[in-house]
This record gives sequence, C-alpha cells and structure tokens, in this order.
Amino acid sequence: MPAALSVPDMPAKPAAASRPAPARPDSLYALGLKRACDLVAGIVLLVCLAPVILVTAVIVWLAMGRPIFFFDKRSGRDGVPFTLVKFRSMLPAREGDADADGSGDGDRLTPFGRLLRRTSLDELPQLANVVIGDMSLVGPRPLPERYLSRYSSREAARLLVRPGLTGWAQIHGRNAVAWPERLELDVRYVEMLGRWYGPLVDLWIVARTTGQILVQAVTGRGISAPGNPTMPEYNPDYRPSPQRHATAPLGSRLGLPDEPNRRT
Repeated sequence: MPAALSVPDMPAKPAAASRPAPARPDSLYALGLKRACDLVAGIVLLVCLAPVILVTAVIVWLAMGRPIFFFDKRSGRDGVPFTLVKFRSMLPAREGDADADGSGDGDRLTPFGRLLRRTSLDELPQLANVVIGDMSLVGPRPLPERYLSRYSSREAARLLVRPGLTGWAQIHGRNAVAWPERLELDVRYVEMLGRWYGPLVDLWIVARTTGQILVQAVTGRGISAPGNPTMPEYNPDYRPSPQRHATAPLGSRLGLPDEPNRRT
C-alpha cells in the first residue's frame, strides 16, 4: 500500500495527513471469518426482527405514505457502488428544500421520522445489505458516491473494508463528530481490524452500540451534527488540488490494480 500523497495545502488536518494509509487487513478474521459471522448473524437478526420490521413498515406507510423505503447509491468496499436501503424518515424533497449543508433536511423530517432516527429503526432494512454481502455488521458507515474524489489517500483507506451498520466512529459520537475526526476514526478501525484483536474490537463495538441505541433513544445524542438536523455535506476544508485527486484515482489511493472493481 503506497504512503499517502504529500499534500502541502492541507493545514487543517496535519496529524492525520502525515500518517500513512493502512494496507488492507489480511488477518484470518478479516479475510473470511468476519464475513461468515456477518452472514449468520444477519440472517438470525432478520428472522428475529422480522415482526419489528413489518410493524415499522406499516407505520411508515400510514404516517408518510409510499414509498416506505429509501434507496440510495453508496460506496462499498473498494469504492464499488451498491444500493443502501433504509426506512424513509423524510418527506419527498421539493425544489429549494435541500441545502448544500443539509440544513434543509429539517423541514422534511417528520415527528415519526425523528423517532425512527432516534431509535435507529430506520437502519433495520440494511440487515438485507449485510446478508447480500454489500455491508458488514461492523465497519465504516457507507457514504455517498460523490464523496469518493474528496478523500485523501489515508481517508480512502476506509474503503478497504465493507461498510457497516455501526462502527468505531459511531460509538465515539456518531454524527456529533466533525468530518475530519470521523473519517480518521474509520481509518483507525481499518488498522485495528488487521490485528490479532480485530474480533474483540468488533464485539466491543456491537456491545457499545446496543447501549448507545438506548441512550440516544432517550437523549437524541449523536443523531445529528451540532446545528444541523442531520449531518452536513462532507466538504473538505481545503481546496482539492490536481496533485491530490486528478493524478491519484481511487484505485491507486487504495493500492489496487488498474482494473474494474469487483466485489468478492
């Protein structure tokens, strides 16, 4: 895995930028056991939570009408796009509603939609993404495809693993954490996953998430960024230079061969 590109115009994130990007985790757990655990746990959770998912779907339909689900293209492992599914928590967008910083989302969020987000019930359909293989139970949260060109070489390392329902950044503040810190937490997870204690990290994240869901359902802490109804658009606080992005396609930033990405 090549070291992160030297970017002289990045004063806002000197500590993270000076650290090399990690290689793809190659432990036995990361290469195979983690996926097996995801498949088994995903199927069990889908079966056990089927009544909750069905009731939630009916209430979404009654409260907001159709469509019941929200589908969105996100970047998966190695940047391969996939369709993320979750329960709809917002009214349909109208012209002028959505601002670049996400502040317009507040007008579209319904009271029931806010409840879905506080309880994380809106995320339950993503168990299907886990079973299919697009996602893992634990990993960096999947972000929109349009963010790909905005990552530094180190930040792009978050794409070396499958995105997850929950992750290291989620148990350290979720959306209350600013983007630079959040992306760095994702990369640190990738680093930890390749070490002997990678399975213990996943177990710890799952345990912490269970308690965090209960806390956020009561307090709402971490559901949105400070001053925003959801999470603002990720716009790096520096101007991407040609050296940073145009000469460093995603594949090279991830240390991948120059061929079409394929999910395995």
